[in-house]
Amino acid sequence: MADSIELARRLCLQPPARRTGTGRCRPRGRLGAPAPSLRVPRPPLSLSLWSSLLRCRALDSTRPVAVEGGLGDEEDEDEEGESYFALTSSRLSRVDYLGESTKGDLNVRREHLDAFGGNGKSTLHGPIEEIAWQEAREAESLLRELGIADPFSVRHSPRGIFCTRTLNLRSISVIGYDMDYTLIHYNVMAWEGRAYDYGMANLKGMGFPVDDLEFDPDLVIRGLIMDKDKGNLVKADRFGYIKRAMHGTQMLSTSAVSEIYGRELVDLRKESRWEFLNTLFSVSEAVMFMQMVDKLDQGLVPAELGPLDYKGLYNAVCRALFRAHVEGQLKSEIMAEPERFVEPDPELPLALLDQKEAGKRLLLITNSDYHYTNKMMNHAFNRFLPNDMAWRDLFEMVIVSARKPEFFQISHPLYEVVTNDGLMRPCFKANSGGLYSGGSAQMVEKSLDIHGDEILYVGDHIYTDVSQSKVHLRWRTALICRELEDEFDALIRSHVQKEQLITLIQQKEVVGDLFNQLRLALQRRTNSRPAQTLAATCMDDQELTESMQKLLIVMQRLDEKIAPMLESDGELFNKRWGWLSRTGLWDKSHLTRQIEKYADIYTSRVSNFLHYTPFMYFQSQEQTLGHDVHSYSRRQQH
Repeated sequence: MADSIELARRLCLQPPARRTGTGRCRPRGRLGAPAPSLRVPRPPLSLSLWSSLLRCRALDSTRPVAVEGGLGDEEDEDEEGESYFALTSSRLSRVDYLGESTKGDLNVRREHLDAFGGNGKSTLHGPIEEIAWQEAREAESLLRELGIADPFSVRHSPRGIFCTRTLNLRSISVIGYDMDYTLIHYNVMAWEGRAYDYGMANLKGMGFPVDDLEFDPDLVIRGLIMDKDKGNLVKADRFGYIKRAMHGTQMLSTSAVSEIYGRELVDLRKESRWEFLNTLFSVSEAVMFMQMVDKLDQGLVPAELGPLDYKGLYNAVCRALFRAHVEGQLKSEIMAEPERFVEPDPELPLALLDQKEAGKRLLLITNSDYHYTNKMMNHAFNRFLPNDMAWRDLFEMVIVSARKPEFFQISHPLYEVVTNDGLMRPCFKANSGGLYSGGSAQMVEKSLDIHGDEILYVGDHIYTDVSQSKVHLRWRTALICRELEDEFDALIRSHVQKEQLITLIQQKEVVGDLFNQLRLALQRRTNSRPAQTLAATCMDDQELTESMQKLLIVMQRLDEKIAPMLESDGELFNKRWGWLSRTGLWDKSHLTRQIEKYADIYTSRVSNFLHYTPFMYFQSQEQTLGHDVHSYSRRQQH
């Protein structure tokens, strides 16, 4: 086993081959520098070595790999006359038992199957379950020796990628990316703080009193909903029921929320009333609106601005922020000092480089203009790329000023950006390697000859990026939500308190069940009907009443302990709104419902793909139902 691991390590650490102009292959390092030739004698392969070699060679996308159906072609052979693997082509792909396409799966070439148990020969004797456990243990050992993180530790961490709908990355041919808050992550306090400053300056120019106001990013979180009719900010559960609300900058009591919204559900289709905070770009807008609601309620808005209701106030805030963006002052400031606003991520370019080398065609589709895009991408990417690569070298196609969400719905004129100064000319067809402005998603599909679920689009905006590409084109989707890291850490820190809270709730449930049975027995006895409970039948009226009183006191004392714990649940993430993903202890938030509905996978940052490989098969978790057997297992353990 030790010899097998050592040989597998040497094979894995050998740099992947690069094609030369002669059709031969020469090794290269991670940064592209030629590496010395490494010749390893090929002894009979053991099972552990075979599995290790399989994993190592699967990672080398530049190695010649035969397409299934063309096995045995001479050009598919490597230097030593062998090619072990074949890719499942689109023509031969099928749907596997998990409901995903097998396109892009790696298969052992037929002529090599016999040597490794394809016909029951060689080392694959015995129950496959035992073989699988042995291989898993050896794989874990090899991963540790190679210094590679345990896959399970990565997947269950703040940097994990979480799956709502099964996604086979091997069947994805094209990966498209948004830029702002996706490939480029901004310091929220810096970026949104400056947006707030410019917006408030514009409001002041209109005549609004803003001098005593300051930016407070903790006032709001992503996934909240602005009620433009009532001047409220609300948090709804997955069904649209409002659980928390804030009027201006003051949180409303539970009874006030019930009185205002007891008969109403949030319906995001009613855009004239509800505004969903889809992205971190919404933070400055929501803070401005809530603060100005206070000013309006206090009668501090000048009368000469006209009779303003909350909706009119919201429109004024939108105009002020729109001017801040359109006039270009904010973006000019960011372009002048990108290091002040952009949080660097050295792993990000390497994650995209892995995807590109694995045969994925990468796209950049952003609403930002060419000059801003070029400046931000140069700053965030070029210094971390090898071999003097530039960010443009990563992408098959770049589309700026895309005008999403319309980009996914209708076709706009297409222009090619032909100079570094951003000079454009009209064109009618996009080509590989091109830089364009405008156009449409349908144009992208046509030019790449790729459609629907072979494309994965990654963005931070649930509506503009994720839902529209899913609804109109059936693209696969990934949502970037940086706050997940803070929420994950907060969930871990609150784990002990949450377990205590659940235990108290379960105790109250058991006591409450007994109380209800005794109450029913007393009710039946009062109406001269049998108690139908043996214990209650043996009790006289006084005993029954005293038992009920004792149980009621226990429940009331439990409530006194449970109530503040429930109130504080989620405060480690946000003191006003609690968890991003939940409303209350059990139920999912409206944001989580939107993610589940439109995003196949979601994660905190694009560089998390670096820890998963471009060949990952993401599987969604079991969706629990009220009648699932294991729903009762926890109750039975206590």
